[in-house]
Amino acid sequence: MADLARRTAGRAAERFLEDQGVAALPVDPAALAEALGITVIEKPDASEGVSGALIKIDNQFVIAYATHIQSEGFRRFSIGHELGHYLLEGHADALLPIGQSIHESRAGYRSEDKYEREADHFSARLLMPNPLFSRAMRSAGQGLEAIVTLASICETSLLATASRYVEETDLPMAMIVSAGQHIEYAFLSDELKEFRDIIWPKKGSAVPAVPTAAFNRATANVHKSHREEHESDVRDWFGGRRSVPLTEEIIGLGAYGRTLTILSTETFADDDDEDEDLEERWTPRFK
Repeated sequence: MADLARRTAGRAAERFLEDQGVAALPVDPAALAEALGITVIEKPDASEGVSGALIKIDNQFVIAYATHIQSEGFRRFSIGHELGHYLLEGHADALLPIGQSIHESRAGYRSEDKYEREADHFSARLLMPNPLFSRAMRSAGQGLEAIVTLASICETSLLATASRYVEETDLPMAMIVSAGQHIEYAFLSDELKEFRDIIWPKKGSAVPAVPTAAFNRATANVHKSHREEHESDVRDWFGGRRSVPLTEEIIGLGAYGRTLTILSTETFADDDDEDEDLEERWTPRFK
């Protein structure tokens, strides 16, 4: 059900771009909102964690975006998120019922509220739509370096770009967002989900004994946006029965206070199955 809602929100964003004649990156969400008659303003006094707001005054709409995080990509995503609330069916009626003039949002893929999650997916596909994004991926390289390149092309945050990259890649990959020694959330590519017996890292669970844990112990690594690359193993992060080498690329997210880890492997689940079948055939059985 969640996957269906994500795809529906994404398709709505891409249809909107087609209707507006947008055919190149980067996408300007503020210009799109203003073309609809929506005023876009700064909201410097946002409450902690609030990314933006959709405001209705009489029959006029205003989008306010928070400025407490100094990231242009974050601000653009916030505007796209509020535009999603305005355009997605049922959102404005549910979030701005009669007598209520303002809805504050907390974007960032962490909310359990279905309207917030749908608006997040709308914004991601608005700023990084297919086929433009998938075409850019083909020349961007691989792993963290590709994500950094695509974030520059799309003028998006590393987190939003990493999420779209993992969603679209045909490689076994994952993105992990952590704060200190705890995982905040994780996204796995479809190819990585094919591995047997792996366990999806849960929100609030401890970062395992991997290079990311050591990286996070030095707060300067996070706040100064240091980067590191190491080798780890699928079992270290996700459990399972087989040892599969992972490339573990780590980057601190500066004032945001989190760490982004990109995990990738050249081994596919089918390769894993073939090796296991071969081992099974050559393992003697005793009665």
